[in-house]
Parts: sequence; structure tokens; C-alpha cells
Amino acid sequence: MGDWMKNKLIKMLPYLGLIAVAMYLFPLLAKDTGSYIVVLLFGVPLGILLVSIVYGANIGIDVVFSLIVGMIFIPAILIHYNSSALIYTLIYTGVSLLGLIMGRYVFRR
Repeated sequence: MGDWMKNKLIKMLPYLGLIAVAMYLFPLLAKDTGSYIVVLLFGVPLGILLVSIVYGANIGIDVVFSLIVGMIFIPAILIHYNSSALIYTLIYTGVSLLGLIMGRYVFRR
């Protein structure tokens, strides 16, 4: 792995860490099926969107960031959900990409 990739990943880590917190800790607040659905549909995507907007405004658009966001969710499926939540890997990747675009073009100073 080249130095530029290491530097890129090091810049991503704080943002990915916040997203991982949303993906792994928000479900702990759920008590029943209805609250898990609220977490899947609103809690986690909102966390991803906000962090991605900040990343996009500070760093720029990076498709690798969005792909890693989707991959971070895969172990959460095994821990908190079932295989029917697998589609959310694509949804969360898209939400992250949307946030990066918004951050880059709307909120960039």
C-alpha cells in the first residue's frame, strides 16, 4: 500500500469511527422490532449523512469512503440484525455518497 493511500485512510479514520459508533451503538437503544426499524431507517442513515457531509466539506468526494461505510455495516448485520438487512449496505453507501456530494458542493467554504 502506497503512502498516499495510508495518508488517505488515516484522514478517514475519525469519520469512519463516528459512523461505526452509529452503526453499532444505535441498535443497542432498540428494544423491539419497531425500534430496530426506526434505527435502520432513520438513526443510522442520519448519522452517516451528517458525518459524510462534514467529510465532504473538509476533504472532498471520495468513493472509497462510501464503499468502506457500506463494508463497515456488514458485521453489524451479523451482530444486531439478520440477512434481510443486507440491502442496507447499498443504501448506506448511497447515503454516504449523497452526504459527500452535499458537503462538497453545498457546505464547502
